[in-house]
Amino acid sequence: MKQLFLVSYLLLAGCSQAANQAEAASQAAEKPAVPASKIASEPLGGGFHMLTGPGGNIGLSIGEDGVFMVDDKYANVSEDILASIAGLTDQPLRYVLNTHYHGDHTGANAQMKAAGATILAHDNVRKRMGMTFENKTFGRTTEATDPALWPVLTFSDQATLHFNGQAATAYFQPGAHTDGDSIVIFTPANVVHMGDTFFNGLFPVVDISAGGTLQGMIAAHDWALARTDANTRIIPGHGPMATKADLQKTRDALATVLDRVRTARDSGMDIDTAVSSVDLTDYASFSWFIDEAAVIKAAYWSLEVE
Repeated sequence: MKQLFLVSYLLLAGCSQAANQAEAASQAAEKPAVPASKIASEPLGGGFHMLTGPGGNIGLSIGEDGVFMVDDKYANVSEDILASIAGLTDQPLRYVLNTHYHGDHTGANAQMKAAGATILAHDNVRKRMGMTFENKTFGRTTEATDPALWPVLTFSDQATLHFNGQAATAYFQPGAHTDGDSIVIFTPANVVHMGDTFFNGLFPVVDISAGGTLQGMIAAHDWALARTDANTRIIPGHGPMATKADLQKTRDALATVLDRVRTARDSGMDIDTAVSSVDLTDYASFSWFIDEAAVIKAAYWSLEVE
């Protein structure tokens, strides 16, 4: 399962062709394509579904007003996403909300616009998608994206879409996974999409260079815990469908990581010493693409900007 999450986070589009034109009778030679992972749909009841596969988890609200989608994965699975929706309803896709700027949640924006959707997100999502900057979390330059991918409606604090008999409200979470995260609450359905403020049972990606902090992620967990109950269906950015108990478990793990790194840093350890000294073996099950060393670095960097 963790390998699937790694593929989901890192999979990029790839299919190239090479033609042999030395002889007219020869056939075009085609390099093997990267197999497209199929999009799976998990029904939540009441017209709600979670779509899984490469990239971040998608939330769907389907009803008489049409389809409202939260996040849209990568461009190379856009056809699979649209086919999955078509298999669930003949209603049109009307809106897509991006929970943050990362390409595994916004990569299919252009295709969703072409399908008729209006894209909305926090102000900082559009800003980040238009920026090129050095990103130490990923160890590379984060390039500005094509304007065709950018949301066309933005908000500063919160926004509510009244759709399919629900009030779908996106709430800004400052300095969490990035500087532009939203958590979406559907009322009265009691469904929550947390985007990448929540990696269910996994060490999180904390995009420090884009304004994220581990403290902010813990705060987002606390914010959501105060607004959920035992019956809430919680869609994480990555990982399986969650309950409030799952959210609490992950929140407590992150708080423990932060406390241990804080103790190490306060004792005078530099980041490399902290990585080799802080013991997280009791949270080995949370390790995936982000392993113990990576989450210790994220915690240390987060404390530097506290």
